[in-house]
Amino acid sequence: MSSASLNVFAGLSLVLDRVAERRDEADWVDALAASAEARYLLLDPAGETWLHEAGEALRWLSDAERRALLPAQPVASLLGLAGGRAHFLLALDAADALDELDTRLAARRANLREAGLRLSADEAGLFAYAKGLAHWQRETRYCAACGAPLRLVASGHRAQCTNPACGRLHFPRTDAAVIVIVEHEGACLLGRQAGWPPGRYSTLAGFVEPGESLEDAVRREVAEESGVPVDEVRYHSSQPWPLPASLMVGFTATARSRAIRRRDGELEDARWFTPADIAAGLADGSLAMPSRLSVSYRLIAHWLRERAGLELDALVAGR
Repeated sequence: MSSASLNVFAGLSLVLDRVAERRDEADWVDALAASAEARYLLLDPAGETWLHEAGEALRWLSDAERRALLPAQPVASLLGLAGGRAHFLLALDAADALDELDTRLAARRANLREAGLRLSADEAGLFAYAKGLAHWQRETRYCAACGAPLRLVASGHRAQCTNPACGRLHFPRTDAAVIVIVEHEGACLLGRQAGWPPGRYSTLAGFVEPGESLEDAVRREVAEESGVPVDEVRYHSSQPWPLPASLMVGFTATARSRAIRRRDGELEDARWFTPADIAAGLADGSLAMPSRLSVSYRLIAHWLRERAGLELDALVAGR
């Protein structure tokens, strides 16, 4: 599978070995961290990282740079091995001199949304992985069972309760969400949120509830947001979405009818679009698509290609 066919942030396993089975081997991890080949990705408290001035690549630190610039930092979290070298996450806190780092690294900070489409597929995936892990580490400080402080173990991938009477392990969590392009007799269903830029429409999405299959979540979310009844649901692809901690699972689905009955508090608008409607709306500027960062864009692009032989990238570029 080529990286061009993957959703943004996906496909990291093609280049990175997470070596999950060795994260508890402290001596081995320490040796990797001290290696001249080790690379460190810094994340500030807001989840931003440093890019080279041109903005096309991550500003990795060597172990020597890490020791010189951040001598008091705790042990970093091992992300995995790629290209014969170890990659680590170093999550900074508000006490660090972030502005000074901007200058000393000759780099600028950027968030994942900004950098995601500018970086190579491999580096975008590594940034997303690091951001998701760092968010969990920051949000998981106390034991949910007894309230005692937690300490990170397994090279940052687990947190253990420090209360000897408890000792519970906490693992990184990912919130599953479904996102779907619904079609009915040559048209697709798109909706918009009230706070979006004028003209922007996207596929429908929502979080999976306890005791619910992904397919059932699709049917429920579409019904809740638009009132449209859905029959067949087919898997399309998935995308890590650490904004802050989700996994987007993409589907295509077939509706039983086009009757739309929106509920208050859900979508501002929902409507059916034919391929011609989308092409015309993009051409005259009345319609805007979701970010190319998202699986939503890929779902719409796939549907247009399959149903009308249209390329969404070309339609957007031609605006």
